[in-house]
Amino acid sequence: MTTDCLFCKIVHREVPTEFLYEDNDFVVFKDIHPAAPVHLLVVPKKHIRSINDLHEEDETIVSGLFMLARDMAKDQGIHTSGYKLLFNVEKGGGQVIFHLHLHLIGGWKR
Repeated sequence: MTTDCLFCKIVHREVPTEFLYEDNDFVVFKDIHPAAPVHLLVVPKKHIRSINDLHEEDETIVSGLFMLARDMAKDQGIHTSGYKLLFNVEKGGGQVIFHLHLHLIGGWKR
């Protein structure tokens, strides 16, 4: 764990957050500044700073993020209407929390 990482603190329950999903490798919770009716964060428990810090051995984490996001979209009832999956990478790409995470965004009534 990185001691100043907000998501590490959330994973270790040092910062209270309601998990919509948790297993040995991932947690899912609502974004505190949602950009849509459904805005979830899919977060690996392993601290990886950003996409740029991924290693070959992290392939299962990356595929797990996508598979879990797909399942959460179905759980949230947005799998057929459509949704976005988004990684922000580094400050110039909009990354604010430097712990790898995938945004699941959707639920608009269009």
